Amino acid sequence: MHHSQAAEHATIATSTGIDNRKMLIWVFLGSECMFFGSLIATYLVYYGQSLPGTPTPGEILDIPTTSVSTFVLLMSSLMMVLAYSSVSRGNVRNFRIWILCTALLGATFLGFQVFEFTEFAREGLTPKTNLFGTTFFTLTGFHGAHVTVGVIWLVSLFGYSFKGDLTKDGGLSVDMAALYWHFVDIVWIVIFTVIYLIGVTNAPALIE
Repeated sequence: MHHSQAAEHATIATSTGIDNRKMLIWVFLGSECMFFGSLIATYLVYYGQSLPGTPTPGEILDIPTTSVSTFVLLMSSLMMVLAYSSVSRGNVRNFRIWILCTALLGATFLGFQVFEFTEFAREGLTPKTNLFGTTFFTLTGFHGAHVTVGVIWLVSLFGYSFKGDLTKDGGLSVDMAALYWHFVDIVWIVIFTVIYLIGVTNAPALIE
């Protein structure tokens, strides 16, 4: 039994000693860094080139509301750390609590994003309004899609915990989900800083 398990692990490990699945998620996240980097660069290139009379970042973006949603997403990363810590110690009961909290906080962040998009539309900003609207909705929309995938992944792990053993391989499946979730959070910190903090603060100077 032990020999077969060792052979199985040997077949899924790479020359670096890292499991193939974990290596794959790292490669995927590397490509995602380039993807979001290009979207952020595009936003910055077209910043301040909107048509006169259309909504601008300084007029439309609500930093206090988005700060709350950012805090919610950051707290979800803490919950994810606790979930992985629990499953790595074999405490599946606590894992279920923390992973569900992570998913709920992620869903709350999405709720904030839907609210924000709805308010922007009421104020006249849509993807078709101007270049700011196009690049803003594309960037934040793709990030929201990634958060949605993450929430579905987390809920799937919660459900699987009742059917399978998540503690095997040191909780590798949870570890991969945690890497993805932390990546999504880090990307949002960059987006929030570039668009909401730096962008709104320097909006008059950039538009002029």
